[in-house]
Amino acid sequence: MTNTTNPTAATVKPSFAPDTGVLRTMRKLHLPQKLRNRELALLLFACAINSVAILLVQLGATGAIDLNLLYLGAGLSVLVIGLHICLRYVAPRADPLLLPIATVLNGLGIAMIYRIDLAKSLSGWAAASTRQITWSAVAILAAIVVILVIRNYRVLFRYTYVFGALAFVLLLLPLVPGLGREVSGARVWISLGGFGSFQPGEIAKIALAVFFAGYLVRTRDSLSMVGKKFLGVRFPRLRDLGPILVVWALSMLIIVFQHDMGTALLYFGLFTVMLYIATGRLSWILIGFGLFGTGAFFAAQTLTYVQGRFQNWLDAFSPAVYDATGGSYQLVQGIFGLAQGGLIGTGLGQGRPQLTPLSQSDYIIASLGEELGLAGLFAILGLYLLFVSRGLRIGFAGQDDFGKLFAIGLAFTVALQVFIMVGGVTRVIPLTGLTTPFLAAGGSSLVANWIIVALLLRVSDSVKTGPASEVSA
Repeated sequence: MTNTTNPTAATVKPSFAPDTGVLRTMRKLHLPQKLRNRELALLLFACAINSVAILLVQLGATGAIDLNLLYLGAGLSVLVIGLHICLRYVAPRADPLLLPIATVLNGLGIAMIYRIDLAKSLSGWAAASTRQITWSAVAILAAIVVILVIRNYRVLFRYTYVFGALAFVLLLLPLVPGLGREVSGARVWISLGGFGSFQPGEIAKIALAVFFAGYLVRTRDSLSMVGKKFLGVRFPRLRDLGPILVVWALSMLIIVFQHDMGTALLYFGLFTVMLYIATGRLSWILIGFGLFGTGAFFAAQTLTYVQGRFQNWLDAFSPAVYDATGGSYQLVQGIFGLAQGGLIGTGLGQGRPQLTPLSQSDYIIASLGEELGLAGLFAILGLYLLFVSRGLRIGFAGQDDFGKLFAIGLAFTVALQVFIMVGGVTRVIPLTGLTTPFLAAGGSSLVANWIIVALLLRVSDSVKTGPASEVSA
């Protein structure tokens, strides 16, 4: 018996075969829910870590539990859960790791600041931990507002030069007579009356990231023009050096008039890296290092406070430098605290971090290192590394040039700030007056960094939603 076959049978899809198009659609619809569920689980875990940290501080320092601070911490947990709920509705495809990382870092900072308050017998509004919790609430609310108001980050591109002007004004505010305040020799603060002080430069770094990204998208073709080749590296033409020279001059003015080398390094480093990302030319990095190194050298020769920073760094353990006014006492105490912590630390609430001046702000890394040890510091640095890597991933996955530069600039801002502070405390580089993101006491820093989190979440949601229209000049 001869078998006959239908030549068209192979092209007929069985009725039980799944439709791949339908499956793809179902997976796309399911992905946002999966991301947000993962974020919620990590967020609850982060809140649990923060609560346990506060309990351990209380038990280690006093041997008793005070529920008042836990209630305040629970209020912050409600706020971050509220931010998570907002993301479910207005940014469902946003990165699921950024919010939990920021939450746990913020909570660990509050726990350590509270531990130092206990050592100094401070309570109420006089306690730095109370102010930190208040500013944390303001910062998280600011992040919620940013998420709800900015539905499309590409709108920021239209206001490139507005943000540039805003950053310039914010940088000048501390120099206004009667408004600016000088703290620890640096004039980077403005007075808010009975509400304390605020550092406008922290907000300026976000405005500068918007301005740099928008400016470089518009001008990168001219900045990428081929120049002369020297030692295997092709350098730009002299007439194309204008932008980096302007930012370099601004950084030098910050050092001269505001006595703030850390902020100058942050701004100049931010522009140099974004310039390199926009053009792909290594020569801009070499020029940037050369310009800032030259400026720092001449500042160290002519400005007394810069000379002091370098002397404290190079000769910290000299008795003359150690005992001098504004000498290396603070730096050495921080190093001794880190040494005391060893590998696993003394335990939360059982060290003596209060012996180091400004242990709750500039030296919070030394305080955490003493009580959590090298292992705890590595865990914290690992969180920073993950945060920055997610920010860079968002940038490189972007589908428009402005979004790429903007996200990379925001992530690099956090990375450079962490390097400057950790490097200063561990004597890798001279210590400067920045804050460690999310950890250190300081309201302006918290607000700025939580806004950075919100902007990165917004960009990541737009990256995942599909093709973006190209931003044009």
